[in-house]
Amino acid sequence: MMDPDHELFVNIVDEGGLAAAGRRLHISPAMMSKRLARLEERLGARLIHRTTRRLALTPAGERLHADLCSILAALDDAERRVSGTSTIASGALRVTAPTSFGRIHLAPYLQRFIDAHPRVDLSINLSDDFTDLIDSRTDLAIRITADPGPGLTALRLATNRRILCAAPAYLDRFGTPKTVADLKNHRLLAADGQMPWRLGGPKRAVTVEGRSHVRTNSSELVRELTLAGGGIALRSLWDISASLARGDVRQILPDYEGSADVGLFAIHLPQHNPPAAISAFIAFLVTLYVPTAPWDRIGLP
Repeated sequence: MMDPDHELFVNIVDEGGLAAAGRRLHISPAMMSKRLARLEERLGARLIHRTTRRLALTPAGERLHADLCSILAALDDAERRVSGTSTIASGALRVTAPTSFGRIHLAPYLQRFIDAHPRVDLSINLSDDFTDLIDSRTDLAIRITADPGPGLTALRLATNRRILCAAPAYLDRFGTPKTVADLKNHRLLAADGQMPWRLGGPKRAVTVEGRSHVRTNSSELVRELTLAGGGIALRSLWDISASLARGDVRQILPDYEGSADVGLFAIHLPQHNPPAAISAFIAFLVTLYVPTAPWDRIGLP
């Protein structure tokens, strides 16, 4: 059996605060605070920063929570093996994914997972923020990044190819750039924080400096402006492949693409025996994007 104070600590983190955990455990807030202080004194380390508005784990608290979750998962798996239900995915599963990607490449297929795993209580949060998995109590994150981050378990599902593209209407009006240097004379489109563009080329990497012709915090707005003939953009294939196939946009300067380091990852906190629901959802993602993601099947070189 796990130490009761360890279980109390895990509940505080999972519920997002002492009061909520106390209600779940039927323990008064004063006693919750006393027992947490007792655990911290015993370990000789502060585990949680307390403020009036939020709970924040210290580095020591993050390590302890990850280790305790692994232990709890192992105990749960041991019980399931004895009862014959170890391979059945069940319980709460909280997943986060980028907004546009989730809408286009996850939502249309979710019913398959729901039908295959009816005992999983699935919650999906679409957000472009890289939320902290512990603070947000997220079980699994789908992220598009070059660096999944330290201390996390990450499975690379696909490479995130990004190409330079523009609508035929724009190219007819302003011409097609023949070299990277020509881009400085064109209308470039990017959301805040997306420039400069760092591109891999046939001989070396290049950086495209500049500012967006229209200032916006929305990558989706950039996409729509590009389709409407507003300028040249660096877009992910998962976002633009259907438009390329229809001829609504054309690839330009095909020898130059966004860095191949950027990929699509399934990320979760490290656990020796992850809950069956997490493993099942990762297996589901693999069926969608591995070995070749659907947006990579459009015939580009």
